[in-house]
Amino acid sequence: MDNRPLEGLVVLEFAQFMAAPTAGLRLADLGARVIKIERPLVGEAGRQIAIKNIFVDQSSLVFHTINRNKESYAADLKSEADLAILRELIKKADVITHNFRPGVMEKIGLDYQAVQQLNPSIIYATVTGYGNAGPWAKKPGQDLLVQSVSGLTWLSGSAADNPVPFGLAVIDMYCATHLTQGILAALLKRSRTKKSVLVEVSLLESALDMQFEVLTTYFNDGGQLPQRAETRGGGHAYLSAPYGVYKTAEGYLALAMGDLPEIAAALGLPPAPYLDRSTWFKDRDVIMQTLGSALLEASAKAWVEKLEAGGIWCAEVNDYHAFFAAQGFAEANMLQHVKLQDGDNLTTTRSVYHIDGAYLFANKPAPRVGEHNEKIRLDYLKQ
Repeated sequence: MDNRPLEGLVVLEFAQFMAAPTAGLRLADLGARVIKIERPLVGEAGRQIAIKNIFVDQSSLVFHTINRNKESYAADLKSEADLAILRELIKKADVITHNFRPGVMEKIGLDYQAVQQLNPSIIYATVTGYGNAGPWAKKPGQDLLVQSVSGLTWLSGSAADNPVPFGLAVIDMYCATHLTQGILAALLKRSRTKKSVLVEVSLLESALDMQFEVLTTYFNDGGQLPQRAETRGGGHAYLSAPYGVYKTAEGYLALAMGDLPEIAAALGLPPAPYLDRSTWFKDRDVIMQTLGSALLEASAKAWVEKLEAGGIWCAEVNDYHAFFAAQGFAEANMLQHVKLQDGDNLTTTRSVYHIDGAYLFANKPAPRVGEHNEKIRLDYLKQ
């Protein structure tokens, strides 16, 4: 445990679904004691949100993925008796997180100003969908909806495609990273000032920050909309050829940024047509089609061997079966096994952090609703 820098930190997580709870997972893996405040009996709503309708040990598999390594305290936020207990817990906490819609914490008397009175050195960290004010403040903050309103879905796919969303809750995950960073920065500030800090992030802001490169391009390029390639496989609406994914005789090949004359020569094509770099974006579709035709002459594996030998950036496009069989995945050592309370094992990923040269593994499963009520009372509420 010596390499867990947040050891001794207490986090009260008034949060559900993905963004804020994922930040809690990061803090827990770094050593914090993260206590989920949940509704009695049913727990947080995320326990019923399932991927492929997979449930294990009374809750959804995705809940277990996000909430391992935490504790659960069941409390009715409409009960004055339970709120009184929570106020006592708040006095002992270092951090509070929540992702309720604007107005909910104010209604139950646990808004930032009220919590400051209870604990003048609290880190109070919130996630909203679209901020606390404005015409969108009360809209549901959901990943696909934020991807859609923010323009993100027009960056993937080809010009003939409809809007293409990510196959991940990418905004939630990115926002969780922002929340974690904000909390860690707030802890540093508190160490200097000994005062509370308010950290606020939103899914919309995270979606915009995720697009900072292309948004900067948009605002400094006359407001032109992203131009997705006509050719399927284009990897970036704003990048020139050869950037993209190409079909080969066997499998698919990804080509990153590179010198087109060198790539053409390696593919057996004349390099001269590509000496003028200004054509690489203007003629992107024609160039990609030409490269694509040449790449059909051999397998992705054969092309990787040849192109890498010439210093050209490329990769085979793996599915999960191929990737998990690769030596590179084995060397990453990213998997861990969590022992569930029903006796089954859950295979999941570990924390990404290396601290003092060591990986951070944690095999503690997600808690059952209210599982730690008595222990938490003993630790924090009994004199």
